[in-house]
Amino acid sequence: MKFIMLILFSLIFTLPVCSRSQEGDTLRLTVVSAIEVARTQSPDVLVARHSFRSSYWNYCYYKANYKPSLAFTSTPYFNNQINIITMEDGTSKYIRQKQLRTDGGLSLTQNIPWTGGAISLNTSLQRLDILGDENKHTYRSNPVTLTFQQSIFGYNSLKWDKKLEPLRFEEAKREYVETLELVSVKAITKFFNLARAQSNLQIAKTNFANADTLYTFAKGRYNIGTITENEMLQLEINRLTEESNMLNAGIEVDDAMEDLRVYLGITEAVVIETDVTHQLSELQVDWQDALNKALNNSPDIINMERRKRESDGNVAYARSQTGLKADIYAQVGLTQTNDKFNKAYQDLQNQQYVEVGIRIPILDWGRAKGRISVAKSNRDMVYTQVGQDRTNFEQNIVKLVKQFNLQSNRVRVAAKTNYTASRRNDVARRLYILGRSSVLDMNAAISEQNAACQNYINTLFNYWQLYYTIRSITLYDFEKDILLTEDYDSLIK
Repeated sequence: MKFIMLILFSLIFTLPVCSRSQEGDTLRLTVVSAIEVARTQSPDVLVARHSFRSSYWNYCYYKANYKPSLAFTSTPYFNNQINIITMEDGTSKYIRQKQLRTDGGLSLTQNIPWTGGAISLNTSLQRLDILGDENKHTYRSNPVTLTFQQSIFGYNSLKWDKKLEPLRFEEAKREYVETLELVSVKAITKFFNLARAQSNLQIAKTNFANADTLYTFAKGRYNIGTITENEMLQLEINRLTEESNMLNAGIEVDDAMEDLRVYLGITEAVVIETDVTHQLSELQVDWQDALNKALNNSPDIINMERRKRESDGNVAYARSQTGLKADIYAQVGLTQTNDKFNKAYQDLQNQQYVEVGIRIPILDWGRAKGRISVAKSNRDMVYTQVGQDRTNFEQNIVKLVKQFNLQSNRVRVAAKTNYTASRRNDVARRLYILGRSSVLDMNAAISEQNAACQNYINTLFNYWQLYYTIRSITLYDFEKDILLTEDYDSLIK
């Protein structure tokens, strides 16, 4: 009776840990301890960590695009061949050239996020050696050169990356926390699969023992003529059936145990014993509070916003590929050339270079308009899908919370039903032994007890699954009243 009261009227969650039996080959797990093991050792968690690291380095790459970059360039070459050369009088001759050019340059480049262009500050030095009979060399210096590149009416990827990449990284962080909660849900499923199989095995063993006892007892009664042969044969069938059930249940336990062991990352061939006698909290979650937390914390909401911005970016890209396009390249700086290295940096001369490229489509048979129309249509479709996804998301939250708030009472009823069905089975068996009940009544009591026990475990499973599913959507621990988060810095080490 104390055990039943503990199940029915417990007030808080407990946090038990894994414990091994004295034999050293048995691991006793509660659902909470199974969750803790899964969150640290499960293959799904390891995959989630690698996925987060990939997102982190993508985010670092994005941020680096907005910082200045320094680069050294050099393209030395050696030329020893006969080339066609245009002479001063306009004629061309084949002349052997034997040249060696060496150069080096430093460039400091900064992207301009507001326009999508780039500005760079450069310095370079070249040396040209004429080999052969003359054997002379010349230097050309560019001490300071300022370069500007800009596309007019083009697609500004820097601008759209600034709108999208922070969302992607925030989504990745929240998805990692969500994955941990979903791992918990999966661990709960596998834990209760084993708990259900072990319960079925225990029931099958008990039923077989009872059936064997009743069959032995029935043979004695049949020999003295107090029961019919039909009744005795029915009891023999019951015994054979329960023996078959026991063998099948043993196979199910082995399969479920191996499945849980693999998922928890347990490499030792230990026997896992499940313990479902947990104290359940009387926690009640306010659906409006859960909905607000889900809208603020869930990665699904960020995913919806990201999809909308991506569709807007696709429209902007389609527009940039049509109509007038222009590219500007401008360069100003100082330069000099001389046979002497030091004089190559004296009496510097100004240099300017400007290049403008223009493209104006005249006839494209509606390709540009069609491309923009397709992009707009896809954008409208995404906005519609996001609106429907958000509605479904909110409805799902409300439904889950309402189901969870009823689940503790369902567990209480299922526990009481299981206890009552067990007592009825004991009474039915005793009545049959006393000759005051039929085999059919006894079989009905056994079936009711089996169903009640399975229903109790299923109800417990639903309780834990609902709770951690709500946690995965809201990223909130309602028991401790804290936001679920992780130490992201430790994940990238």
